[in-house]
Amino acid sequence: MQPRWSPGLPPELVVYDSPHPCPYLAGRDARLPMRMPSRALRPEELDGRLAAGDRRHGAFLYRPSCPTCAACEAIRIPVQRFTFSKNHRRVVNKARRRLRVQIGPPVADMRRLELYERHKRERSLLGASSEPLDLKGYEGFLVERCAPSFEMRYFDGDELVGVAITDRGHDALSAVYCFWDPSYASLSLGTWSILEQLRIAREWGYTYLYLGLYIAENAHMSYKARFRPHERLIDGTWQAFERQPGSAQQRNPVE
Repeated sequence: MQPRWSPGLPPELVVYDSPHPCPYLAGRDARLPMRMPSRALRPEELDGRLAAGDRRHGAFLYRPSCPTCAACEAIRIPVQRFTFSKNHRRVVNKARRRLRVQIGPPVADMRRLELYERHKRERSLLGASSEPLDLKGYEGFLVERCAPSFEMRYFDGDELVGVAITDRGHDALSAVYCFWDPSYASLSLGTWSILEQLRIAREWGYTYLYLGLYIAENAHMSYKARFRPHERLIDGTWQAFERQPGSAQQRNPVE
């Protein structure tokens, strides 16, 4: 393990840094160094890591560092500028007629593990291990953490049908991972979950909601660009993508 240090941040240990098959694009190799902070990040420290393009996996941070590929772009939504489209309102209204939201700390149990495995299996997610995750593995991925985090729980009556793990910084929320019962696909739970996170971020006064990585060639990752306006981290600079009547997008550097 190699130590890593940045001014004003806790020291980190690089615990894994080897090329491996890309979990997002078939036929490519990836380099995703996994770093473990020496202590839990404070909310404002998490903001800085998110702004630099970091993502979280359990107690580890990572950032794509592939030498020959730049397909992965961190994406975030400026919360206070976001407006719900007619389609967004339809998704919200349809889901709210059937589901309710509860917020609490991330936990591991058999119901969540079952939902996670069904979602992974039936959606055929590239990069997801074909080996089933056990409860300890689930806990290591979605319960253990190096930053403040909470769990959004989606219920149909008393039945848990979806979970969204969300990190909480000082100025931003970060959508870590979301999974749901595939039999509820007609409710567009992936989109609804982002809209619910946006609602909470706005109510709590946050500036950004981070959506993870945008990858144009991966359908499970490219849908995030449909949320406008948004910003993407390209060549080390956040670029704004605005709604434009009659055009797909307008791209401007973020001041």
